[in-house]
Amino acid sequence: MNNKQLLSGLLIASLTLWLIFLGNLPLRDWDEGTYAIVAREIYRTGNWFYPTIQGDPFLLKPPLMQWLIAICYHIGGVQEFTTRFPGAFLTALGVPLLYLIGRLIFAETLPALFSALVYLTLLPVVRHGRLAMLDGMSITFFILLLFCIFQTRNNKKYAFGIGFCLGLITLTKGMLVLVMLAMASLFIIANKQWEILKNPYLWIGMFLGNLPAFGWYFAQYQHYGNTFLQVHFQSQAIDRLGTAVEGNTGPVWYYLLEMIKYGFPWLLFFPGGLYLSWKNRYTAWGSLTLIGTFVYFAIVSLMRTKLPWYIMPIYPFLALAIGANLSYIWQKEKFKNKFFIGFFIFLTIVSLAGCVYFSMFDKQPILIIMSVVLAVTMGIISWLINQHNRQFIPVLFTGMYLVLLLLMSSKVWIWELNEAFAVKPVATLIRQHIPPGKIIYTSFGYSRPSLDFYSDCKVIPGNISLLQKMLSKKSYLLVDKETLEKMNLSGSQVLGNAENFTLISPS
Repeated sequence: MNNKQLLSGLLIASLTLWLIFLGNLPLRDWDEGTYAIVAREIYRTGNWFYPTIQGDPFLLKPPLMQWLIAICYHIGGVQEFTTRFPGAFLTALGVPLLYLIGRLIFAETLPALFSALVYLTLLPVVRHGRLAMLDGMSITFFILLLFCIFQTRNNKKYAFGIGFCLGLITLTKGMLVLVMLAMASLFIIANKQWEILKNPYLWIGMFLGNLPAFGWYFAQYQHYGNTFLQVHFQSQAIDRLGTAVEGNTGPVWYYLLEMIKYGFPWLLFFPGGLYLSWKNRYTAWGSLTLIGTFVYFAIVSLMRTKLPWYIMPIYPFLALAIGANLSYIWQKEKFKNKFFIGFFIFLTIVSLAGCVYFSMFDKQPILIIMSVVLAVTMGIISWLINQHNRQFIPVLFTGMYLVLLLLMSSKVWIWELNEAFAVKPVATLIRQHIPPGKIIYTSFGYSRPSLDFYSDCKVIPGNISLLQKMLSKKSYLLVDKETLEKMNLSGSQVLGNAENFTLISPS
């Protein structure tokens, strides 16, 4: 296959995996529900420059994602698919872009192809990329930035794109641009691309590409003053470095555990990839992999606030290292390893156990088929490695792609939805009885943006004393069964029940 065919194949495969059944599950708390509310208000009011959330200024994040979602609402209506489409589509583009980078930094096609296929079949990249979150699209912009840096050696005009990529990252995730700029700068220094600093296209691109972002930030400051600085920079950026925002913290090795949990089976080949990167540290791919992996891992590990998706930008660098190692294994045929055989046999047994579990307790045909495919794949790989047959690599790629395709077609790919009550039935109850825009007080322990989105109301949590007080002030209540039994409901009316919650209206 030639380069164009490989690129087209990767694009089709990634778009299929990221877009299939994209709208088959409700929006998740927190980011998805929040961005959907903001985008819907942009769509309804036409207030593109000063976004709001339920009437209040939305100062947490820049608006590029919300703008794109609002555009999709205009085209396809307000629904889950249109909410997730911009982020999923842009994240999927990262796969062929990573292949293009691989073609520029590796001497051969094979490691570039393997790197792109690893990135395509990494569970965290696919799953988080399909959600209406900022991480996937910001990583794609960063991959495009790196592509422009490499292409500048052949065509100086590509330096123009560096500034635009930085501007897109800034309009997507704000201060993350400083981290990505630092990594790109370190790579330019390590790779001795000093001439790029003398390139006039770079500085023109830096000015024009960042002008929209600077304009938006300046407008927000002019409009909101120090409040914008406090919320957007202090609370959302600086505080996350030194304090655990909203209790989201963990040990220094938090992200190492995240990678171990969700990076297999590809993580098995990462130590060998790091070793090859170190041996080739004076080459473009070696220095890029080492800088990207260790610099970013150190930054997020030292942050006090820790959330699972903060580790996402490291995965393109892991994919490059693993792709290089798989290419080395394919060419040198040095891979027979008792540990590998044992581990894939273990995965086979776990997959068979999963098949039994899904057959008995969670009878979703897709999950049963997924477990069978995974068990067969891991079993074949164990046999091929034992036979010293390098064909285990394409079998592993094919099996992992099919497993992810089945998982994304199922009803469990957003497993966090099971952590609390289903919002759609409750939201339907609210919409049946309460006009949009009203405030409702609930006994549930915390606010849920997804419930606010689907109900088109603002649902505020509170204790029994607050609920009793608000009922006397003619407010609507949404209370669970246990709280309901403890309250004085004289002079109130029960409107309906859903998911163990009762909707109450003052008479």
